[in-house]
Amino acid sequence: MTFLGYTLWQWALGALAALCIGISKTGVPGVGTPVVPLLAAAFGGRPSIGIMLPLLIMGDVFAVSWYRKHAQWDKLVGLLPWVVVGLAVGAGALQITAKTNGTRDILGQVIGWLVLLMLVVYFLQGKLGEKLTPTSSFGVAATGVLAGFSTMVSNAAGPVMTIYLAAHKLPKNQFMGTIAWYFFIINLSKLPVYVVLTAANPRSPIVTAQSLTLNALLFPAVLAGVYAGKWLLPRIPQKTFEGVLIILAAAAALKLVLG
Repeated sequence: MTFLGYTLWQWALGALAALCIGISKTGVPGVGTPVVPLLAAAFGGRPSIGIMLPLLIMGDVFAVSWYRKHAQWDKLVGLLPWVVVGLAVGAGALQITAKTNGTRDILGQVIGWLVLLMLVVYFLQGKLGEKLTPTSSFGVAATGVLAGFSTMVSNAAGPVMTIYLAAHKLPKNQFMGTIAWYFFIINLSKLPVYVVLTAANPRSPIVTAQSLTLNALLFPAVLAGVYAGKWLLPRIPQKTFEGVLIILAAAAALKLVLG
């Protein structure tokens, strides 16, 4: 049985993903960890990134409206130029691999290994020297390129940004405000790129009228998630918040590596 071209199983997984996205945007970012593999399993690798992006933007709107005053822009100003470089490389990778089956899985594994490397650097801060920390000039550049690349090819920049901002030891509201603005800006900039890539490769579409209809009908699940996340955030102790972020980032990286 299908509805608007999707099976009931796809609708169920899509709704679960939308709920997790909502919670991750306003409460616990790591709750979005299973969304990438969940949507890929339900809709296929390439179509899933087009389905996921509008859901992310829906959540971003609420996150920015609620936490906008807490953003620490100094943590983003030096990062964003490098993110643009990563976005360009990611867009090129999507164009080149448009007709290659399974390529996205390989890209996901690369992202996963790099995130695990970032975790090692995070835990060894103070032992590797200032130049190798996530907050150093080199660390900011590497984080920016990886974040841009990973968000373009698979919407999987969450673990990268989590580790980067966790290294700054931001209070919960500042963390949420900073990451909210970052993803709102980046996700909006990706949408027209996905549309262009779809027009250039109509046999391997990313965003379609069908996927946008699915997004619109899944909005109530995103809405439920953002309010659940807002309720959760003030009830989570700061140390628990930081620990959960790192654990979920590691889980996301391992999932990308293992496939």
